[in-house]
Amino acid sequence: MSTPDTGLLGPISRSFMSQRLKLHYLDWGNEKKPPLLLVHGGRDHARSWDWVANDLRRDFHVIAPDLRGHGDSAWAVGSIYSLIDYVLDVAQLLKVVDRFPVTIVGHSLGGSISLHYTGIYPERVARVVAIEGLGPSPQMIESFKDTPAHERMLTWVREMQSLARRRAHHYATLEEAAARMRDANPRLTAEQAWHLTVHGAAREEDGSYRWKFDNFTRAVSPYLFNVGDARDLWGRITCPTLLVRGTESWASDPSIDGRGAAFSNARVVNVPGAGHWVHHDRLEEFLRVTREFLGV
Repeated sequence: MSTPDTGLLGPISRSFMSQRLKLHYLDWGNEKKPPLLLVHGGRDHARSWDWVANDLRRDFHVIAPDLRGHGDSAWAVGSIYSLIDYVLDVAQLLKVVDRFPVTIVGHSLGGSISLHYTGIYPERVARVVAIEGLGPSPQMIESFKDTPAHERMLTWVREMQSLARRRAHHYATLEEAAARMRDANPRLTAEQAWHLTVHGAAREEDGSYRWKFDNFTRAVSPYLFNVGDARDLWGRITCPTLLVRGTESWASDPSIDGRGAAFSNARVVNVPGAGHWVHHDRLEEFLRVTREFLGV
């Protein structure tokens, strides 16, 4: 599956500042159209949206950031990469773009960021799409509760100390890195994996390659997911909301586990044959469902 040839130029690289960090984003042009923000997931990057952006740019002014610690954005030294920091970065970017209301599409971590932003600023968002962006399932949260706080804290401290000693894995060639990409998601075509690798890897001085994301983004928070706060924010969302899930993913169905009921105007769509990366695994179906939802 190649990036569609639209006959148009590709995205322009731009930057903005948030908490003294220089962060990168892509601007796909078409500024006379309504704004659309695409927010990637953890250890991913803005170019993972290229297939989606190439299609939706016909009807939207598409903006896609690299989150802090990801892609071509700065790493946050001393940060735990908390969700609210990412939300702040999105707020800063949209303040720079300064066009409201905006439509937002987010995947995984990016979906959580998108829903949090929308709950904080419901008047600024026209529609929001979250691909598996509700955080851990209720069953996972219950299992976390079985671990005492001091044990979670100790595990986190040890994990951070381990990450401080860890060195990024280096690949001799881009082909080797692309093979690792397909190991992580076997549903990717060779062409998809190559595209994601070319934009997601940096070449080192010795000629080897490493992933661009900061290893510290791997850390799992020692704090329990705050279900009360999340449901409060979801309940504040007034715009139409689309919750997308792959039927072959680890994520549970929000229409069954009760989380979908927290939204006042949400539709849940389960995409057959897709795992966690629905927009990669079933691109055409994702675009069909999303375009139908967005009314374009």
